[in-house]
Amino acid sequence: MPNCKTAVPYRGTPEQEERLRQVIAEHKGQPGATMPVLQAAQEIFGYLPEEVQIMVAEGLDIPLSEVYGVASFYSFFSLNPKGKYQISVCLGTACYVKGAAGVLDAVEKKLNIAPGGITPDGVFSLDACRCIGACGLAPVMMINDDVYGRLTPDKVGPILDKYLAEA
Repeated sequence: MPNCKTAVPYRGTPEQEERLRQVIAEHKGQPGATMPVLQAAQEIFGYLPEEVQIMVAEGLDIPLSEVYGVASFYSFFSLNPKGKYQISVCLGTACYVKGAAGVLDAVEKKLNIAPGGITPDGVFSLDACRCIGACGLAPVMMINDDVYGRLTPDKVGPILDKYLAEA
C-alpha cells in the first residue's frame, strides 16, 4: 500500500474509534461488509486515513490491501483529510476552455497546496473536479456550498482572503 500520510496527522478520538468498532461489530462476518463499514467510517472520521483502514481490516479480519483497494477505487471515498473550507475547482470542458487551469493555479499558489492536499492548519483542502453543473458560469469554483463563477485568476485571492478572515 502506498504511503497515505498527509501533512495533517491522524486526529481520531476515542469516541470516533468506539463508534467505528460498533459498526464493525454489526457487520463482522457478513458478505460485502467492507463497503458499508468504510462508508460509516468516512461519515465518522470525514475521510479514510491509513489508521482507520487498519482498524477496518483488523476488525473485519480481511487483508489491509482489500480495504485499501475498495477505498481507493471508489471516488466517493477520500484518503485525504478535508479542510474546514473544501475548495473544488471545476476542470470540465466548459470551465477548462474558459481558463479554469489558471484559476486552479492561482488557488494552488495562494494556499501552497496541490489538488488532493490540505493546508497544514486544516483550514483549506483543494480538489479538482470534472463538473459542478454550473457550466453557464464557467470557470467555476466551489468553497463548501458557495459557488463562484466567471472567475479569473486575479479574483481568487480576494475570495480566499474572505475565508481566511473567518477561519
